[in-house]
Amino acid sequence: MKSLIHLSGLLFWMCSAVLTQASVGAAFTTSAVKTDSFHVSGNCGMCKSHIEDALKNVKGIESSNWDKEAKKITVTYDPSVIRLLEIKQLIAAAGYDTDEIKATAERYNGLPGCCKYER
Repeated sequence: MKSLIHLSGLLFWMCSAVLTQASVGAAFTTSAVKTDSFHVSGNCGMCKSHIEDALKNVKGIESSNWDKEAKKITVTYDPSVIRLLEIKQLIAAAGYDTDEIKATAERYNGLPGCCKYER
């Protein structure tokens, strides 16, 4: 009987410890991610690939999705790691104009013909 009481106490303590750790861990792992959308010029599916690839594997960027019809990109990112302006610079470096930053003529001219949009 005494060992059953000890076992129950130990089980209760372990469950409490796990639940406390989970809630504390959640408080520290919740990042302040932000989602923003903005204009990015482009025309086709290849543009979509190029624009999204410009942000792939970039530290602080969780996801990106360029909408060809709306000519808008939606980016989810951690602003403590990367700023929105830096994201726009990466897209411009790939040859695509954003609402704030234009691609250089050299980068734009290097795009495939189907990707050249009216500037």
